[in-house]
Amino acid sequence: MKKTLRYLRPYGGTVVAGLILKFIGAVAELFLPLLLEYIINDVATNAALSHDNKINMIIFLGIAMLGCSFAALFGNVFANRLTVKSSGNMTHDLRYDLFKKTCYLSSRQVDEFGVPSLISRLTSDSYYVNQMVARTLRLGVRAPILILGGTILAFWRDPVLACVLLGCVPLVGVAIFVITKKSVPIYFGVQKRQDDMVRKVQENVTGVRVIKALDKGEYETERFDALVKDLAAEEFKANKIMSLSHPVATLILNLGLVAIIAAGAALGSKSGTVLAFLQYFVIILNAMIALSKIFVVISRGSASAARIEKVLDTDVSETTESSQKRNTGYKIQFENVSFSYNGVKDNLHDIDFGIYAGQTLGIIGATGSGKSTIINLMMRFYDPDGGAVYVDDVNVKSYRVKELRKKFGVAFQNDFLMADTLKENIDYGRDLDDEMINKAIISARASEFIDALPDKLEHRLAQKANNLSGGQKQRILIARALAAHPEILILDDSSSALDYETDAALRRSLKKDYDDITKVIVAQRISAIKNADLILVMDDGEIIGRGKHDELMASCEEYAMIYATQMGGDNA
Repeated sequence: MKKTLRYLRPYGGTVVAGLILKFIGAVAELFLPLLLEYIINDVATNAALSHDNKINMIIFLGIAMLGCSFAALFGNVFANRLTVKSSGNMTHDLRYDLFKKTCYLSSRQVDEFGVPSLISRLTSDSYYVNQMVARTLRLGVRAPILILGGTILAFWRDPVLACVLLGCVPLVGVAIFVITKKSVPIYFGVQKRQDDMVRKVQENVTGVRVIKALDKGEYETERFDALVKDLAAEEFKANKIMSLSHPVATLILNLGLVAIIAAGAALGSKSGTVLAFLQYFVIILNAMIALSKIFVVISRGSASAARIEKVLDTDVSETTESSQKRNTGYKIQFENVSFSYNGVKDNLHDIDFGIYAGQTLGIIGATGSGKSTIINLMMRFYDPDGGAVYVDDVNVKSYRVKELRKKFGVAFQNDFLMADTLKENIDYGRDLDDEMINKAIISARASEFIDALPDKLEHRLAQKANNLSGGQKQRILIARALAAHPEILILDDSSSALDYETDAALRRSLKKDYDDITKVIVAQRISAIKNADLILVMDDGEIIGRGKHDELMASCEEYAMIYATQMGGDNA
């Protein structure tokens, strides 16, 4: 938790100012029982004072008590405001760094954490840390001052009664420590189940149309209900343990309250002294209860801080290997590449091919055959387990990631579009000039519908671009990939929503306007890759056919079967 708390350092001045105000407010509160004791023991019952002097002194001391009350009130109010400000700023910085670190996690690291878990850490976990810091600064400082100050003043007024009071405090502390120690591990389980709940929500939001189409709303509701019940049961288990802290503390301190009254009667203590001790006991009682509540928040906050720090401590530094540049002339080359996502079974096995600059590589195969995995390795989202991947005759492991990915323009099938203007979605913060953007729009066949919009490129997209059709979305994504005129264009099944006529027009535009670009096209349609310089037919992570269209029609049964199914056997 030390790493998390370091985020408070820039706001140390605000924190210190809040602590000073808390201290002033707590001290002012501690003087109230002393003033009340003095009024009862030394003023009201003092026979040596005249009636008028008693009234004047009581009024004066009453005003002093009122002043202490206002000092306690405003000290706490302004301190709480400073606390909220400092904890809020700290949480902002923590979330910023957590989000930034998440953006730089490798694909394998994201797989290890899980997207729902990362979302949970960025949202609910950071919230629990905020609550831990805010409440600790608000109550965790004031409560110890009241306990310590009340104990010191109690010993000063009557050591015997103070020993009775002091005997209760350690018992409460031990009880809270034991309860907290048992609850912290359970809160880790609560956070894990929250991850599962976030995962289910994410799945349902993403697949809402499928759920509605299959009329499975009730089915998904029942599955979600099971997760929520599991989470509620774990939270109940943790809260059941932590809920003991308040009644246990109250029981011990109320027994002490009875003991003070009994001891005061036995020792013949003055009524003002006993009343002051009762007030100190109430102050200490409330402070101990506040501490017990803080420990509940700390228990959950420390579990959340540990989860956040696990992400922050993850090493995202790039590893590059020095290697000699080769002279094969290939723009892209895979050399005996093998790869596994889970380290158990190969998702790619012995992949070997090469294409020259300006050529087109087509990749076709069934779902799960390894097509997109080739793209992932090409762009170094993952590193191969065996063999090597080369771009411009340099091992991709030798590139800085930023340098490597500048070479690529990519359009994925299910890529994202922001709730922003069309222009910003295509430019995506790259400050491209209008000529490059317009050229990309025309080549991607997107100008046909953009020109018909009232605001043209300033047209704003709804969330998830729900105000565009599937084909329109894909044309915007392709325009984004083309806009910076990359060296290598990757279209990963990114024209699946286009009709055959638009798809054909797109391929003609790419040939005409971006002939110098090396193209990698992953497709389900043979028509999209038919004219490629090299076509790979994938099956279960292996290349089962390679060559040009005519060669594959003669040598690869699987390819010929796909062609016959899609094109009706017309080999024109």
